[in-house]
Amino acid sequence: MTPFEAIILGIVEGVTEYLPVSSTGHLILVSRWLGLVTSEESRKSIDTFNIVVQGAAVLAVAGLYRRDVLAMIRALLVACKLMRPVPMYWRHLQLARNLFLSFIPAAIIGLLLDDWFESRFFAPVPVLGALALGGVVIIAIAPWVRARARDTRGVGRDGATLTIPVALGIGLLQCVALFPGTSRSMMTILGGLMGGMSPRDAAKYSFLLALPTLGSACLYKSYGLWKSGGMLEQLGGWMPFSLGMVAAFISAALSVQWLIGYLGKGGIAIFGWWRVGLAAVLFVGIWQGWVKL
Repeated sequence: MTPFEAIILGIVEGVTEYLPVSSTGHLILVSRWLGLVTSEESRKSIDTFNIVVQGAAVLAVAGLYRRDVLAMIRALLVACKLMRPVPMYWRHLQLARNLFLSFIPAAIIGLLLDDWFESRFFAPVPVLGALALGGVVIIAIAPWVRARARDTRGVGRDGATLTIPVALGIGLLQCVALFPGTSRSMMTILGGLMGGMSPRDAAKYSFLLALPTLGSACLYKSYGLWKSGGMLEQLGGWMPFSLGMVAAFISAALSVQWLIGYLGKGGIAIFGWWRVGLAAVLFVGIWQGWVKL
């Protein structure tokens, strides 16, 4: 992998990680379009890189929502009697509890089934199918999301006021994104909307949930990458890897800030049309032979 290719993958990761379009799906398609997958060994290396580079996107969200993260840490210290009570600590403790509950299903199911999904479905055709199906779902719910954004009289929940069953339900929906092309962001935002949150609050909860979910996946894959020096050499060394991380960090920060404002206005259909359009073009291209993935 060249530095330029690493930057391309980093930008794709950062832009798509928090949009409901599936970053994993886009990374799989782009890495194959760039011709980086030439063998089973190179496939595993690139797929690992695509997951590890998510760490930069996690850091971007941690930076943007550092006040919420620090408030939750303080609340946990208060709960452990390691710090004096601070204003609204209970609310931030509830938020931390709900995020942990939403993380549990992904931690358990992901650990058990991640390799199984990766060995069978990390390929262009399953990804395109998931992109198309997810796009149809987004287009179908777009009027509902737009109405929720305009009239919030029936919306009274945020991440701190979710009930335990709703928090666990969002976590179970997140597990659907183990299938590449589905989109973790799409499933968790949908779960938040179904749980009574506004589009803006649902997106914020989805972003915060990415911290433990993607963070743990990144650490797990990074450990495997560190143990296998050959894989790192195949990626071109530390330079491409570092450039990819920087590109992902910057593009993710910009993407999150834009998405919060866009969802706050009820916009979501554009992501559905993008998914359906991309899948249709690539399906035709593969069928006609002028696209090779």
